[in-house]
Amino acid sequence: MENQNKKKITPFQKKLWIWLIIMALLSPLGIILPEKFKAGDAWGEWGTDTLEKVLGYVPEGLKKLTDIWKAPITDYNLGGEDASLTVQIFSYIISGILGIVLVGGVVYLISRLLLKKS
Repeated sequence: MENQNKKKITPFQKKLWIWLIIMALLSPLGIILPEKFKAGDAWGEWGTDTLEKVLGYVPEGLKKLTDIWKAPITDYNLGGEDASLTVQIFSYIISGILGIVLVGGVVYLISRLLLKKS
C-alpha cells in the first residue's frame, strides 16, 4: 500500500518555484543596468550619505535607526566593495536564492503549525 501522506507538488507550486528561481537569476539586473547607464544606486536603496545628497539632509528618525540593523550580506555582495562585476552578479543570485529558501522555509513552518492546530 502506498503512503497516503506523501505530498505531491501541484502544478501551481511548480510554476511558482520556477518563477522564483527565474526572478533570482534576473536579480543582477539591479546592478548591471545602473552600471551600464551610469545611474548610481538602485532607487530607494540609499544609505544615509546618498540620502543626504538627494534630499540635502537626513531625517532625525532615520539617523536614530541607522545602526539598528546590519545586513548579513552587505549590499548582497560576498566579495567586498571592490569586487568585480562577475562576483557581484554571483553574489546577487546567491542572495536571492538564499532569501527565497529562508522565506519559503518560514512560510512552510508556519503553515505546518497552523495545520496542526486545526
